[in-house]
Amino acid sequence: MSVITSNAYGKISISDLAIAKVAAQAAVESYGIVDTVARRFSDTLAELLKKDAGGKGVRVVTSGNRITIDVAVVVKYGVSIAAVAESLKEGVKYKVERFTGMIVDSVNVNIVGLKP
Repeated sequence: MSVITSNAYGKISISDLAIAKVAAQAAVESYGIVDTVARRFSDTLAELLKKDAGGKGVRVVTSGNRITIDVAVVVKYGVSIAAVAESLKEGVKYKVERFTGMIVDSVNVNIVGLKP
């Protein structure tokens, strides 16, 4: 599915994969995040078979002009998990809203593991 909006110049359609790539990039740029990871084995297998796995560890659900994002990440050992998760939520929400021009309802952070 994709987000569709229109303006004076015509219709704009943004795919969920494009939104997932922006969210994954924003997640990796956040302080304390080591990497994004797939939550299920089937997701890992699907990403291995894809040519471009840019939205790894990110699931995007769109409903009308609202966006919900789930991010699975590995956090650096020794940092405050609550602070890193809050920073990640704000960063992903800001970048996706700026990219799409739509409203991000929620960003759910799933911490899969820790890495030194």
